[in-house]
Amino acid sequence: MTSKLERHAEQLAALGHPIRLKILRRVVQAGPEGAAAGDIQNHVDLPASTLSHHLKRLVDADLLTTRNEGTYHYYAADYGALRGLTDYLWEDCCAKGKSGCC
Repeated sequence: MTSKLERHAEQLAALGHPIRLKILRRVVQAGPEGAAAGDIQNHVDLPASTLSHHLKRLVDADLLTTRNEGTYHYYAADYGALRGLTDYLWEDCCAKGKSGCC
């Protein structure tokens, strides 16, 4: 089992590419139902194989979930994982008595 630190490091590494950030924002904006791969592809203007690589990286980092409906592939944000990541970044804010840092 990976530690919380290792899991969050992997998530941040997955987000460390401008295209993946753009993909994530598009999927988050789509809401809980997610966005079809074709919609994401139109938004980021990438070949399908390149998009597939980036989507896989985000899914492998547990930031996106995927589901199939017929021939369509949908990607949705894992809001719990995203909240966990941001909570982790802020969990020790002001822990050493410094006020006003949050």
